[in-house]
Amino acid sequence: MLSEEKPKVLSLFTGCGGLDLGFHDMGYETVWANDFSPWACKSFEGYFGKDIIHEGDIEDSDPYGDHTIPDCDIILGGFPCQDFSMIWKQPGLNGERGNLYKSFLRFIDAKKPQAFVAENVKGLLSANNKQAIQQIIQDFESIEPGYVVKAKLYNFANFGVPQFRERVLIVGVRVDTGFKFEHPMPTHGPKGEKPYVSAGEALQGVETAEHNNELLNINKKTEQMLQMISEGGNFTDIPKDHPLYVRGMISHVYRRIKLDEPAKTIIAAGGGGTWGYHYPDPRALTNRERARLQTFPDEFKFEGSTTEVRRQIGNAVPRVGVHELAKTLLPLFQNEYEESDLWEVRKQMLEMPFKQRLSLITA
Repeated sequence: MLSEEKPKVLSLFTGCGGLDLGFHDMGYETVWANDFSPWACKSFEGYFGKDIIHEGDIEDSDPYGDHTIPDCDIILGGFPCQDFSMIWKQPGLNGERGNLYKSFLRFIDAKKPQAFVAENVKGLLSANNKQAIQQIIQDFESIEPGYVVKAKLYNFANFGVPQFRERVLIVGVRVDTGFKFEHPMPTHGPKGEKPYVSAGEALQGVETAEHNNELLNINKKTEQMLQMISEGGNFTDIPKDHPLYVRGMISHVYRRIKLDEPAKTIIAAGGGGTWGYHYPDPRALTNRERARLQTFPDEFKFEGSTTEVRRQIGNAVPRVGVHELAKTLLPLFQNEYEESDLWEVRKQMLEMPFKQRLSLITA
């Protein structure tokens, strides 16, 4: 018999709530959340309601002794990714923010959830000469009574998101549950049953959206550059002998959307030319258009300046991208599954050479 009670989520490094939103859509309920950013907390509160999000440094929280932090069924979170990003330098675990995942460990150790989901950038797989991902997985596996930990590199376009966005999802299931978890198969694209959702589809009717839809000011020089860039193209479309050509840029600079395919990755910050650009209009995407490409509903209102809202959207997990994962885990909390010997599964995984495990993550 299915339980009517919603699985309780404890959310860490919540941001504005994209990961939570994806799980909420599938029947989960966030009961406590934390983030350091006041504006992200305001955005979360505006959609999810008051008294759930707690603003502050996660390292100051005490999940062992603070009884206002409730117990939960699952812990979600995207621990800070800047130190693992492939766009910027990669200090990895040696960076200021790389070790914040240890707060994630503390909460799992204190609350012993039946499962957890941690999200991070693709660069995590190569940081510290691939030692970062190995250390993180081993640390998660070491928490008593033991977790079976399976990481996977997702391209969210393969799960219905109108954006090519690669992220690592680390899923742990407590061994005494007997729930044998496997990452879901793609639903869209070459390996899925449905075609990709295109940027053009996602932006249809966006001009009627009420919130965060202001056009950005654009200077004449940028407009002239965009007029030389084709649909789906970037700054390399500008002739090298043209006065507006700039050398030494990376591929996402002055990148225009291609209407019949998913957009390239929406990023959170960066200088000139990194906003993501419309087609056919020679202009930057509005924050609402960026939010559409991240699959936020139009009624989700982001709080803060234009730049701050951009940061929240770019840092978020696209909600639709985790729908299949949330559905795959749901039987665990509904007691609708046949138990497996996860102790043996865990033993086999611990004995597996990490190089082999890493190949499974990227397969």
